Amino acid sequence: MFGLEKNKTSPLFEFDLEKELKQDAGKTQKLLQRIESKIQELKNVLRQGANSKEFDDSGILLHGYAALQRVLNRISRKK
Repeated sequence: MFGLEKNKTSPLFEFDLEKELKQDAGKTQKLLQRIESKIQELKNVLRQGANSKEFDDSGILLHGYAALQRVLNRISRKK
């Protein structure tokens, strides 16, 4: 009554990848290693300097891989 009743919270949404990785810890580590190698490759491309279009694309990919790495680390800590 008047907002004092118990709020029934719905469970948080989980992505399919998140469910999969919670079941198999080895897969998470393999993915993290693959992502780390891709990040290092992209950093090398950026250090070498490339034409403007390739440089921009590499930067965008680097940000995407870094975000995925953060998400995977967060998932692995939640287990």
